[in-house]
Amino acid sequence: MSLGSDPLDALEIPDGTTVEEHALVTDGDVIVGGQSTVEFGVRGRNVFAGERVQFGGDIEAEGDCRLDVWCDVAGNVLVGQDAYLGERVHVGGRLMVSGDLDIGDDVDIEEGFEASGWIVIRNPVPTLVFYFIVLSQLLRLGENETADELADSLSGDGDVDPLVIPRGSTVSDDAWRASTPAVVGDDCRLHGNIRAESIAIGEDDNIFGSLRARGDVSVGSGTRVHGDVTTRDGTVTIESGARVLGDVSCAELKLHEDAAVDGTMRAKGEMRIVRADVSRDAE
Repeated sequence: MSLGSDPLDALEIPDGTTVEEHALVTDGDVIVGGQSTVEFGVRGRNVFAGERVQFGGDIEAEGDCRLDVWCDVAGNVLVGQDAYLGERVHVGGRLMVSGDLDIGDDVDIEEGFEASGWIVIRNPVPTLVFYFIVLSQLLRLGENETADELADSLSGDGDVDPLVIPRGSTVSDDAWRASTPAVVGDDCRLHGNIRAESIAIGEDDNIFGSLRARGDVSVGSGTRVHGDVTTRDGTVTIESGARVLGDVSCAELKLHEDAAVDGTMRAKGEMRIVRADVSRDAE
């Protein structure tokens, strides 16, 4: 069993996430499902990756870093606490670990490694796998309070949501592709087109790309989308102060009167203007 076999049912991008010089930067944890490709480097608190995940840059983890079997990192891996590397992991640069290092068979680190703590050569069980096993047993036994405490301890600060990339997804400057729903928090700055089952964009974001989904798409207040917004069968909702610098195509459209669309708007069904003043809407 590996991290990749555990369901990660949405692409979740927390508040304040940015793309800076080809690095995906967030204040919380980064969790990447198996067989995904992240063409950026990543910087976060803890970094967890399932089997056969590819990273196109450096990994910088303030806390722990855990990479499952056959992961490939193009750059360096810098870890503030402990590191766990499964068998046949490849690191194209240097591995620097401030704490302990558990390392599996046939791990290839091209520029060598340093660890300040213990170094154990074995095939460690990925920590998230162990966590999910224990959590499922606690829930099965009805120990909900203990399960909540375990979940809180894994996530660290309870007020910081993790960045979650589902299994089989691709994240790059060109596109963020997932077969699941996508949820973007507030105050984010992202590069790339977003492709997902449905898309919910928060407030005051800057999305340098288009949005395309099979289902509903919502664009929060104050957000700017530098591209088209398209859905095959769903409703597009554009909130107050939002701006789409492209076309909108959907089944139904709900457009706030204080929102702006620079391009053409097309809807198969109803197209409704939502007014801020309820009394004016009633008129």
